[in-house]
Amino acid sequence: MFKKILIANRGEIAVRILRACREMNISAVVVFSEADRASLHVRMADEAYPIGPAPSRESYLVIDKILAVARASGCDALHPGYGFLAENPHLARACASAGVTFIGPSPDAMERLGSKTAARQLAHEANVPTVAGTLDPIERISDASQIARQIGFPVVLKAVAGGGGKGMRLVERESDLAAAWRDASSEAMNAFGDGRMYLEKFLVHPRHIEIQILGDHHGHVIHLGERECSVQRRYQKVIEEAPSPIMTPELRRAMGEAAVKLARAGGYTNAGTLEFLVDAQRNFYFLEMNTRLQVEHPVTEMVTSCDLVKLQIRVAAGEPLPFAQENIQLRGHAIECRIYAEDPDNNFFPSPGAILGRSVPSGPGIRLDDGVYAGWTVPTDYDPMLGKLIAWGGDRNEAIARMRRALDEYYTAGIKTNVSLFRRILAEPEFVNGEIHTKWLDEFLLRPAAHVSAASSRRSKPADADKRDALAEDAAVVAAAMWHTNRGAAASSTARPAPNDSASRWKITGRREQLANGPRYK
Repeated sequence: MFKKILIANRGEIAVRILRACREMNISAVVVFSEADRASLHVRMADEAYPIGPAPSRESYLVIDKILAVARASGCDALHPGYGFLAENPHLARACASAGVTFIGPSPDAMERLGSKTAARQLAHEANVPTVAGTLDPIERISDASQIARQIGFPVVLKAVAGGGGKGMRLVERESDLAAAWRDASSEAMNAFGDGRMYLEKFLVHPRHIEIQILGDHHGHVIHLGERECSVQRRYQKVIEEAPSPIMTPELRRAMGEAAVKLARAGGYTNAGTLEFLVDAQRNFYFLEMNTRLQVEHPVTEMVTSCDLVKLQIRVAAGEPLPFAQENIQLRGHAIECRIYAEDPDNNFFPSPGAILGRSVPSGPGIRLDDGVYAGWTVPTDYDPMLGKLIAWGGDRNEAIARMRRALDEYYTAGIKTNVSLFRRILAEPEFVNGEIHTKWLDEFLLRPAAHVSAASSRRSKPADADKRDALAEDAAVVAAAMWHTNRGAAASSTARPAPNDSASRWKITGRREQLANGPRYK
């Protein structure tokens, strides 16, 4: 087993991996940008190293800096988390050259299955159904027009290197194709450095269902059931759950077998997720594969009692999977809400800033994976996700009830969050009845306010939220007064002032906050 793992990420996923390392008695090393010097993952780690300025292209995306830390700290493995370099085969190859085990698939498997067009080609060869469209990148807009006419509008343009809805455009008529091509290609180039596009037939009101797979280095590949990910805003997942409300044993078996077949065809090892679209007749079509750990992995963990991060580490260390397919049993139901620092009442505008106070839920069936704390400032440089709130119940109704209760207990002062949106969604009869699809949330958000249920409006704010807001405002006023007082005293003093640099303040804060066995900051 590994002795020391470098976590090449930040935020809640870095904290999640760090906790798994602690339970496995593995030392955890983290990296941080200038914006993340006070982040929770830095405070919790055994060792923490700076890697540059706030922009990710100058810190978290620089492979040479990441590997330099791995070598300097003596790490024998690296976990990429998700996002940033998690699906970059160059990082996996750089790890191999440096003698550091990459906790994930091989770079070759990543290229075969991580590329959307290459994965579609492999699925076609393996007789796994795919949505009608192109198997290779489209070179010219004229080719896109011809293909779109053949399969029929509407179609969807997608970035070959895309994800999270970036570089994706719905095209309902041929006259819109040129503008959509220009915009999607430009967005993909800016986001991923790759402007290549491919094209798919647009399915009306499909469901987005994904299959979690695990493969070891001993020839074993299994699946851990499905996740329902249809509640999306502009192609970005908002709520996930397991199992899917529409799933039958026959459909789960067929989709699971298709996912395992495709993973085997690509020579895949470690954890990965195959995403499918399912139409109203329960026909399923392969969409793409995420060659990494998913944001929504906790719902699978809750219903299978498997720790996916620990399994990733054990597989990377060469251990065989500790169970076979027939040992996997789904128990109960789990729902996850992605909590963001954004204002749903102001077109989901980001809400960075200082967290002045917070109250988090607990109790039966509740899990909170986050990477924040009261007093921390949410930066403007990264994705505004604060964490994930997960509720488990014996069935879907109990999971929904527990999530509603947990949302009422969740509160953050100083910034806006999207918690009020989840209260609305979980009160809607369509969601409660499982009548959802990939465009359901976008349509729901366009409805007049009169269509919002009374239960949703009653849950819009915790009962003591006004009191908490007042306390937070008082605390801010007191803090500002103290700052100005101290500043004035320092200015009038004849004593030599202390160095006014962030490193000095960080050392002072770190010493005050550090636990007895806290991190060694480098």
